[in-house]
Amino acid sequence: MGGCFSKPKPVEVKVEVMVPDKEKEKEKESLSPNGKVSPMPTCKANGSTKHIDERPIAVDLYQNPKDMVEVAVCHVNELQDGQMREVDVASGKALLIKERGEYCAIGYKCPHYGAPLVKGVLTNGRVRCPWHGACFNVATGDIEDFPGLDSLPKFQVRIEKEKVMVRASKQALQLQKRVKWMSRCATLSDSSFSNTSVLIIGSGPAGLVCAETLRQEGFTERIVMCTLETHLPYDRPKLSKSLECQTEQITLRSKDFLSQYDIEVQTDKEVHSVDVKSKVVHFKDGLKMEYNKLLIATGSRPKPLQCQGADLENVYQLRTPEDANCIAKLANDRNAVIVGASFIGMEVAAYLTDKAHSVSVVGIENIPFRKVLGEKVGRSIMKMFETNRVKFYLQNEVSELRGQDGKVKEVVLKSGKILRADVCVVGIGVVPATSFLKQSGINMDSKGFLPVNKLMQTNVPGVFAAGDVVTFPLAFRNNKKVNVGHWQMAHMHGRIAALNILGKGIEINTVPYFWTAMFGKSIRYAGHGEGFDDVIIQGDLDERKFVAFYTKSDEVIAVSSMNYDPIVSKVAEVMQSGRTIKKRDVEMFVRHGWTGDMSWLFGKGT
Repeated sequence: MGGCFSKPKPVEVKVEVMVPDKEKEKEKESLSPNGKVSPMPTCKANGSTKHIDERPIAVDLYQNPKDMVEVAVCHVNELQDGQMREVDVASGKALLIKERGEYCAIGYKCPHYGAPLVKGVLTNGRVRCPWHGACFNVATGDIEDFPGLDSLPKFQVRIEKEKVMVRASKQALQLQKRVKWMSRCATLSDSSFSNTSVLIIGSGPAGLVCAETLRQEGFTERIVMCTLETHLPYDRPKLSKSLECQTEQITLRSKDFLSQYDIEVQTDKEVHSVDVKSKVVHFKDGLKMEYNKLLIATGSRPKPLQCQGADLENVYQLRTPEDANCIAKLANDRNAVIVGASFIGMEVAAYLTDKAHSVSVVGIENIPFRKVLGEKVGRSIMKMFETNRVKFYLQNEVSELRGQDGKVKEVVLKSGKILRADVCVVGIGVVPATSFLKQSGINMDSKGFLPVNKLMQTNVPGVFAAGDVVTFPLAFRNNKKVNVGHWQMAHMHGRIAALNILGKGIEINTVPYFWTAMFGKSIRYAGHGEGFDDVIIQGDLDERKFVAFYTKSDEVIAVSSMNYDPIVSKVAEVMQSGRTIKKRDVEMFVRHGWTGDMSWLFGKGT
């Protein structure tokens, strides 16, 4: 084909071994773009024979007939179009779906954090998780939007004597997740080789999803991921929500997994500079690596506290599992001060309330989260913290940290207030980790972000960027260039970058989705509310059960909720479809006592 690899034979049959021929053909037609391969143009051969590895997927669920079970789960007329039901299949469960007159069955819980998908949102052939917004194709089980890395198992459905029969693998029912088929590198590689086909700088979700997507697409050249981190890729959002978690508990992919699919990860590697003309990356240890395609996904770095005493011991910026563990240990029955009322800072404060002797939060704003969630929602959350013994010192800043024996003991505020502190956690914002690119010729804006187009390409051919470091065109906000530092968005950036490294020409089109968790309560958020001028709230803020619509002029641009699932996922689907939710429609339904029925969202919008 003139590229690095040839088009694979339709090995996607991997999990459809038992599906009748007609059903097979239907599913081939419904495969997402992820199931087809395009060659990578102008790719360095790397000395390899170009081919596709035709091994079965990692978890071969349907090969053993003795592992199969089949049961009747309902009458053929029990479900209406657009309905889902969690059904028992032997000792496991499946999600039964009826759409456009046909039944299908897939895994019943989201592989990300285990949310019950039956409580999610079903639209146009995919189901969206009610908790964090991941989306799965109901015909294939493939993940189509994030967060998370794994897809869902798909089960066979047939109709017999007006009964809906589901046939499934016992192993699949137990696992409830599936690793998509991935190729391997066509030649043995050695980490000492100083050239690679694709070099990924950064090991966060953008980098990892990019590497996995390349392998899922049949790419058989060398992939190297280098990172300043000591650890393999891990679930960073858990650090602030569960400070005592161990690294092995939050690792996203094991060393064996990465080795199995020839995704090389080089840890403790800091980039010094990038020479885009020679296509060479220089590292601070003196080594260098040539590349053919480059992805920059270095994320962000925390802003340091600029005051006397900022270098004292027990002053932390939460970046690593080791930082999280130390904070939890030092705060036990002692005094913790959180500088910065950011989402990370507030999550840390919430986690420490039942462990520390005292928890204080210092912030420059008058109400936490006001710029993102609005004044009323922010005030409600602040009240929840105060109920849990957290003291706030807002519209304030730190003037000095005082220590004893080299360890922090007091935080002095500009107001003159002195707070006792045995540990101080600083969360006052982040900046993109792009300083090593200043002389590279890759465009950066005044804040250090890398502008990319809809294909995640920078101004330099063959150089892509993804995650927290970029500004990109947000489709549902009329392609406004934005920076969105969400975990979900970094996943999607990595996927789109990989597809376009392969020359597919796939544009990014997703709706930002994030969540935060405090005191056992979760706030979900979808959209991009920058510049909102009004907030319409339905529910009771004091009871922590509400949905808030953020509007600009006459259009809803974002939504948040607490204990109102799956409203945020539903709004995300409406936004994803390209429809506009009008402010007047929300106002009308709230005014008439809307009680949570979301059917009006289906028919509204432009």
